[in-house]
Amino acid sequence: MAFTLYSLLQAALLIVNAIAVLHEERFLRHVGWGSDQGTGGFGEEPGIKAQITNLIRSVRTVMRVPLIAVNSITIVLLLLFG
Repeated sequence: MAFTLYSLLQAALLIVNAIAVLHEERFLRHVGWGSDQGTGGFGEEPGIKAQITNLIRSVRTVMRVPLIAVNSITIVLLLLFG
């Protein structure tokens, strides 16, 4: 398998899919990354843990509908061109 732009985009799509399906109560809270974990006070810089949980929550919120379309297009391309 050659390292092409398509394989790089496909790997990025798989990573975004993996982030999008993380369930907060089932997985993230058991690891200590729930929404109630790591809340700082007013004016404090959020730590790396809070920033990652915000990124996960944002990806799940914003990318839900576009991921359906991109996954469908990827499946059709794989079916047509192998």
